[in-house]
Amino acid sequence: MRPIAILGAVVVAFLPLVAGTYGTTLLNYVGMSALVALGLVLLTGVGGLTSFGQAAVVGLGAYATAWLSAQGYSPWLGLLLALALTGGITALLGAATLRLGGHLLPLSTIAWGLALFFLFGNLEMLGQHNGMADIPPVRILGFALLSPAACFYLIWLLLGACLLLCANLLDSRQGRAIRSLRGGTAMAESLGIDTFRVRLVVFVIAGLLAGLSGWLLAHVQRFISPTAFDVSQGIEYLFMAMLGGAGHIMGAVLGAAVVTFARDALQDLLPHVMANSGPVEIIVFSALFILVVQFARGGLIPAVSRLLPARKPAPIADAPPLKRRPPPAPGTPILSVRDAEKRFGGLLAVNRVGFDLAAGEILGLIGPNGAGKSTMFNLITGALPPTGGRITFLGEDITGARARRIAALGMARTFQHVRLRPTMTALENVMLGTHLRTHAGTLRGALRLDRAEEAMARAEALRQLDRVGLAEDAHLQAGNLALGRQRVLEVARALAADPVLIVLDEPAAGLRKLEKDALAALLRQLRAEGMTILLVEHDMDFVMGLVDRIVVMDFGTRLAEGPPAAIRADPAVQEAYLGGVA
Repeated sequence: MRPIAILGAVVVAFLPLVAGTYGTTLLNYVGMSALVALGLVLLTGVGGLTSFGQAAVVGLGAYATAWLSAQGYSPWLGLLLALALTGGITALLGAATLRLGGHLLPLSTIAWGLALFFLFGNLEMLGQHNGMADIPPVRILGFALLSPAACFYLIWLLLGACLLLCANLLDSRQGRAIRSLRGGTAMAESLGIDTFRVRLVVFVIAGLLAGLSGWLLAHVQRFISPTAFDVSQGIEYLFMAMLGGAGHIMGAVLGAAVVTFARDALQDLLPHVMANSGPVEIIVFSALFILVVQFARGGLIPAVSRLLPARKPAPIADAPPLKRRPPPAPGTPILSVRDAEKRFGGLLAVNRVGFDLAAGEILGLIGPNGAGKSTMFNLITGALPPTGGRITFLGEDITGARARRIAALGMARTFQHVRLRPTMTALENVMLGTHLRTHAGTLRGALRLDRAEEAMARAEALRQLDRVGLAEDAHLQAGNLALGRQRVLEVARALAADPVLIVLDEPAAGLRKLEKDALAALLRQLRAEGMTILLVEHDMDFVMGLVDRIVVMDFGTRLAEGPPAAIRADPAVQEAYLGGVA
């Protein structure tokens, strides 16, 4: 990709020489809009968080630098103020709203976007609805950037730097954490990812990019008014990100270019067709949006990428192993459940259940559908808080602890319904499992100072894929794998966390017999290597030849416990499974 990036930079550098003054002005607006769309690619396309209020954040940056410049200060000090203000306010807004789920978060962004818009129009110090004029241009070494060509190089240099930093960030530990957010937080939390913190970080990054765009807009236009920062403009920024390719950083540039040039063409054409062309322009963009949703839902870049030959993945170099936790001695008590209870209103889903698990053992927790197995599983892994009882793991009380803390202690899990990130490769999905074993933060990732640690995480992920027999699928998208291989991939991701205990939630569900046999062979291999496994299943045939001990649940209570042969012969178990003694 590096030669393509260099070629693209050369082409961009020569554009003002051929585009003319008007064309260069349009390219300037493309670059400034692309900065905002880039933030939305990270926030919405990658992180799955929708914001309609980015135009108001652009306004914060623009008004901050315009007000400071009106006091006689340098635009460069205005840049610092714009970034500090947008970063601080988006951090506060994010802290207040990012815990909202579903449609509430997008609605909250509309609410604070409208609030900021009306604030701009009613503050006398900001010129109210008349706006602020005579904003000084940016100066570099005493040279004022007054011409469109001079502004072009500043805009596109900053855009290029931001694109590079964002590309680096997505190819890092924090970038994978951001990508893991899409599709829910349960999986990410089970890997030790602080999902609220990650969401807040990406929200602030999107705000900083919008603030940078506002700073440029103020000093390039040299006039600002509230009209440019209403919610409709925020929707347009979001459309740019979606149109170009919401999950691809270059989609921000392509989407901004298509929308900007299409709007300019319509504004030239429509007045020759009808007198009142404003509503028609909105109708045309709405039709364009519908076409994109119907025929290029992922945006233009993915649609074009499918027509190009696939890139050959880079070879994975060997690297020193990540630090491992000392394994417990065989037979050491690991997990203890005492009188666990869970109520959902008047329903008692788990009723005073207890059992123990020792190192090196496979324990099966079985029962018919509705027995309370999955609820018990969720109490152990922190997905649900118990209403009674006590659960200890490695001697620590984890009763009611969050999944993130339990993962940090050394418990890894899979899910009853496979939870992988389908657009990430198998290798990247397994690298998510190394999150707690690596430490690089956002800044180190963006500046590419994490390469040694990334090489270690990549090599570890490949070792785990090879361990479970999926090494040849390392560079395939997880969503393209068969269900059986996806379940094994979840096991590889859990192993990458270097756990003391793996908890598997109905791993045989939906698998054919040969796939079940292969999974059972893998679990036996892991036990032979010293791994401790808690297996939650309802498939008795799958469990019987695999586990050391079985705990049977029925109607939320513990029905029986013992070795497989004793459980198979137990009349109460036969009654629960078969409706009578066989």
